[in-house]
Amino acid sequence: MIAMATQTPAPFRGSIVALVTPMRADGAIDDESLARLVEFHVENGTDGIVVVGTTGESATLDTPEHCGLIRRVVELAAGRVPVIAGTGANSTTEAIELTRCGKEAGADACLLVTPYYNKPTQEGLYRHFRTVAEAVDIPQILYNVPGRTACDMLPVTVARLASVPGIVGIKEATGKVERVAEILDRTGGAISVYSGDDGTAREAILAGARGDISVTANVAPRLMHEMCMLALGGDREGALAVDERLMPLHKALFVESNPIPVKWALHEMGLIPEGIRLPLTPLSEGLRPVIREALAKAGLL
Repeated sequence: MIAMATQTPAPFRGSIVALVTPMRADGAIDDESLARLVEFHVENGTDGIVVVGTTGESATLDTPEHCGLIRRVVELAAGRVPVIAGTGANSTTEAIELTRCGKEAGADACLLVTPYYNKPTQEGLYRHFRTVAEAVDIPQILYNVPGRTACDMLPVTVARLASVPGIVGIKEATGKVERVAEILDRTGGAISVYSGDDGTAREAILAGARGDISVTANVAPRLMHEMCMLALGGDREGALAVDERLMPLHKALFVESNPIPVKWALHEMGLIPEGIRLPLTPLSEGLRPVIREALAKAGLL
């Protein structure tokens, strides 16, 4: 163990949805559907909402849209569930700007992905996140997803960052449960760890993670909440029983690049239009039966 707990870890726990951004056929943001989605999650027990993360197509939103969506979801949630704003960028200056937007909008915390494409060193990652944390006084959750960013923030770097005031958690999306255990050991409880991989979230929570920042929760909020709560309570068999219903969804929602499948699934459920922004395209025709079957197995159709 390297870092000792010197601050309060993030208080969020359970199933935290990585919310899609509903769009009309022309790619414009659909506010009516956004309001419907937030109510859907409040009514079905979702424990928190991440807005404009990767699943929210943050990469194709301009800054006014990005900040406007954070403000709107905070307004719609109205304090009923915590709202975490996705504010990461591969430019430290841009990440600071977006994080300030999150704070000004009233978000409860911000989620910052590792800089993508430019592949910083571990020292660069440390300085990037420390600089953002020092610039904006809001709880910040790190986000490690090397499968999308080509950048893997190692546990030793997370341990260094755990002592930086304001850094309160990490979304660890490698899908490696042993990585969760190592981060917990190295940080000594200074920050909260969240799974970012639905297929392994149950085991991650049983290993000490506080919850799951989830794609599957978009379509199955009640089941994801139940599974997370059972795992947090140490009920291994109960969590497994629920997760077995969800497993086909965990797999099917990644048959093409996220959020293509989950947006199509929500459209199939009648919750949002089919809109998605280029360079992403609607789900391939041949894969649609896979999504329908997974939805049916989970009892969602």
